[in-house]
Amino acid sequence: MTGEQTQSARIENLVTSGTFSLDGGTWEVDNNVWIVGDDSEVIVIDPAHDPAAVAAAVGGRTTRAILLTHGHDDHIRAARETADLLGAPLYLHPADRMLWDAVYDEAPDAQIADGDVHIVAGVELTAKHTPGHSPGSVCFVAPALNAVFTGDTLFQGGPGATGRSYSSFETIIDSIRETLLTLPAETVVHTGHGGTTTIGTEAPHLQEWIDRGH
Repeated sequence: MTGEQTQSARIENLVTSGTFSLDGGTWEVDNNVWIVGDDSEVIVIDPAHDPAAVAAAVGGRTTRAILLTHGHDDHIRAARETADLLGAPLYLHPADRMLWDAVYDEAPDAQIADGDVHIVAGVELTAKHTPGHSPGSVCFVAPALNAVFTGDTLFQGGPGATGRSYSSFETIIDSIRETLLTLPAETVVHTGHGGTTTIGTEAPHLQEWIDRGH
């Protein structure tokens, strides 16, 4: 696990491995789990695949919330067990409830709405609804950490996949253009899979992505 320090609050990254299934296919995937906080309290974003590993990474710290960027099963299948281990409420945007309901019989603990602010270790994480990869995809912006957590909306090299159920290439492009590329160029993009990038690195390629299509 790696971390980067900003004052007392920091961002930690845990990579977990498992599968992603949708539309009759299953793929092996590595997922980024993001832990934001300090030595006493954290927020966990997308605790994928391995609840025990996530709980070990959190250690004895208090978990204020578990935030899900979207409802695809690689991001949510381990989330309920992780939330129970950590004693934390689990948040999902309601537009992805049909994806959640394909995995769980009970509802998530709470809903995410555009503009919601979660605070941990003195740092604000603001939810931005960024549909396209899924209807309820959400990014979390943390200006004090010079960071945005994009889930599968924006990766190093372009938008997340949209050639599947409940997704839309035109919508994800609108979300990226209007909500993400308007962030400061130096903002670090912490993605759901793969390496980090910056808004400034990705912004010049918008037209290429549009031309390429999904």
